[in-house]
Amino acid sequence: MADVVRALSIDQLRKRKSVKWRQFPNDVLPLPVAEMDFESAPAIKAALLDLIERSDTGYLGPFPELFDAFAKFSQSRWGWQVDTKQMRMATDVGVGIVEIMRTLIKPGEKVMLNSPVYENIWRWITEVNATTVDTPLIEDDLNYKLDLAAIEKEYKAGVKVHILCHPHNPVGVIFDKQALAALADLAKRYQVVILSDEIHAPLSYDAKDFTPFLAVSDVAKEVGIIITSASKSFNLAGLKCAFIITQSSALQERINKMPLAVTWRASLFGAVASTAAYSDSVNWLDGVLITLDENRKLLSNLLQSKLPQVKYRIPDFGYLAWLDMSALGLGDDPAARILEKGKVALNGGVLYGPKHKSFVRLNFGTSPQLITEGIDRIAKSL
Repeated sequence: MADVVRALSIDQLRKRKSVKWRQFPNDVLPLPVAEMDFESAPAIKAALLDLIERSDTGYLGPFPELFDAFAKFSQSRWGWQVDTKQMRMATDVGVGIVEIMRTLIKPGEKVMLNSPVYENIWRWITEVNATTVDTPLIEDDLNYKLDLAAIEKEYKAGVKVHILCHPHNPVGVIFDKQALAALADLAKRYQVVILSDEIHAPLSYDAKDFTPFLAVSDVAKEVGIIITSASKSFNLAGLKCAFIITQSSALQERINKMPLAVTWRASLFGAVASTAAYSDSVNWLDGVLITLDENRKLLSNLLQSKLPQVKYRIPDFGYLAWLDMSALGLGDDPAARILEKGKVALNGGVLYGPKHKSFVRLNFGTSPQLITEGIDRIAKSL
């Protein structure tokens, strides 16, 4: 049985130097950036302290123990056997995806995303001078799924790469295995490579709900590349280490044309911390999930009692709530109004797609007290 992991106090959090706690004045309650307010896992802290105490702060070289640790974690969590010979490191998920795109496509070629989606995916496509093709998710009362018919139409029209957010941030949905297998079949038919961003996967509340894209079918192995990291699930974003996984020798050969520096630009601290995360911090992760499960339900109760006009679907994973604020009449940027009047910082829905201006994303990876205070501030500001 996992030990419950609780959030730090507001006084402790105010001393943090990460962007979440430095971006706004002290009278603002920051609930936007996707990092958690928990103390680091003991094994991660010990591993990093060991580096410091031994003055081991040099460059990152080959680090097979990270790949072995993730392989054991994925086998235990999802029943997925990773081929560690087809893993390579990158600075972070964004850099990994950008460098893969630079290797696979030419400027101007088409890359698909599915809005509303993590805002940086839009930026990554622009960064490589590709053409963005947005095929929005099908939305039914905050339940979302892939629009396979629309996806096929765009694949047929020349999409080369599809960046899949799986699990999907910000809407909180985990796509089912059948839909992903159908997507893989379409990708093979139209020669599309699917880049599956699986950074939130370990935060699935029921591990059985999540299937890594490369595990959904044999076809998925032919067309897919997974890019992931311990950063979101173990709160390691500042340590800069991600990895890229293939299960096709043909795709491995194609991405091996990436510059060697893609690997060496990752951090030794990130590799050490990620290894400690996957090998020795699963109990901590399960304890965090107990708290996040309580928090996602607390948020639902608070909204029902204090802001019943706000629509909220309890997410299947993670600590990000996707809230439809349209009934409150706050205009095209409710996050800006809430920041100004209620002193609560949220991410505006327009970041994730042009049709979702009336939405906000709220981070509930914190204490029940701060979640409650955030909703109270919003309610009082209206």
